[in-house]
Amino acid sequence: MNVRVELGNRSYDIKIGRGVLGSAGAEIAQLLPDARLAVITDETVAGIHLKPFSESLSAAGLDHTVITVPAGESTKCFREFERLCDEVLAARLERGDAVVALGGGVVGDLTGFVSAAVRRGMAFIQVPTTLLAQVDSSVGGKTGINSRHGKNLIGAFHQPAIVLADTAILDTLPIRDFRAGYAEVAKYGLLGDAAFFAWLEDNWQAVFAGGPERDEAVARSCQAKADVVAADELESGRRALLNLGHTFGHALEAAVSYETERLVHGEGVSIGMMLAHEFSERLGLIGPETVDRVRKHLTDVGLPDRIQDIPGQLPPAETFLDIIAQDKKVSRGALTFILTRGIGEAFVEKGVDPALVSDFLKEKLEI
Repeated sequence: MNVRVELGNRSYDIKIGRGVLGSAGAEIAQLLPDARLAVITDETVAGIHLKPFSESLSAAGLDHTVITVPAGESTKCFREFERLCDEVLAARLERGDAVVALGGGVVGDLTGFVSAAVRRGMAFIQVPTTLLAQVDSSVGGKTGINSRHGKNLIGAFHQPAIVLADTAILDTLPIRDFRAGYAEVAKYGLLGDAAFFAWLEDNWQAVFAGGPERDEAVARSCQAKADVVAADELESGRRALLNLGHTFGHALEAAVSYETERLVHGEGVSIGMMLAHEFSERLGLIGPETVDRVRKHLTDVGLPDRIQDIPGQLPPAETFLDIIAQDKKVSRGALTFILTRGIGEAFVEKGVDPALVSDFLKEKLEI
C-alpha cells in the first residue's frame, strides 16, 4: 500500500506492507542514488532488525554507517542530540547525503532533529519499527527532544523524504508496545472518522493478529494524518486535532519523569483520551454513553483508561496544571484542549478555564 503526503515539492510516499524492510535499500537508492547514509537505531532494534536492513542497503550499493543509542524515552535529550550530530559530521556525510531513523518514535524524533540541524538540513528517511511510529510519529515532520519543562518542546519541523513501514516487523513487538501504538490508531477514529472507529471495534483482534486488517489500519491511520498535515503542516490550526488525548497524556508522562516502566507514551495517550472525553462530558458536550463506548474499546484491547492505572504515587493537580501550561498548544498563557462533541467529532477549544481543569483533575486523582 502507498499513502502520499502532499506538500508540494516536499511531498513524499509512505510505503506500507509486510516485507517492506527487504526492499528498503532499493527504494532509497531509487530516491537518493548517490547518497551515503547514517543509520541511527537503538540497541534493542539493532539486535533484531539492523542486519536485514543493512543487507538491503548493501545490496542496493548504498554506503552507510551505523550509530546506536540507548533504548528509551530518556534518549531524547541534549546529550544524545549533541553526540549524534558530532558522529554524523565525523562520518563526513555531506548535505546531499541522508540520515535514516531505524526504530520507534524516540529514534525517529531524535534522528529527525539531528537531520534538521546538521549542515542546516539533510535528507531524512523514516523506517519505523513500532506501530506507534508507523501510524503517527514517522509521518508529518515533527522532530525533537524533551526538556525538563516538558515533552518535545525543543525541535523542528523537518519532513522525511520517504517512510518505509514494514508491518511484519510489528510481529516482534512486545504486546504492551503494540497496545500502546494502537492507542494512536484508535485516536484517528475518535478525532475525525466515526466509521473507522466502528471498523476498529469490529476488527481490532485481526489488527493485532497481523492479517491484512493490520495493513489497512496502518494505511487508514497514515492517510488520516497525511490529510491533516497537508492542510496544516506547521500546526497553526487543524493539525492540533492530532493531539487528542496528548495534553493530558504528556502531562502524565512528565509527572512520572518519563519512566517507561510506569507509563509509555501510548498508554498516556489512552488515559488522556479518556480524560478528554470525560472532560467533554463534564462540559456538557457529550453524554455518558459516548464515554462508556470509548472506555469499552480501549479496555477491550488492554489499554489503561484511568489515572489510577499508573503504578506509584502521582503529584497533585497543581503540578499537572504547571506541566499543561508548558504545552505547545498554549497561546498567550491560555489553555488549549482537544475536546469532542461525539465519536469522530473532535475540535480545538482555546481559552479553557484553568480552574475547571484543576477541579476536574483533583476529582480524577482522588477516585
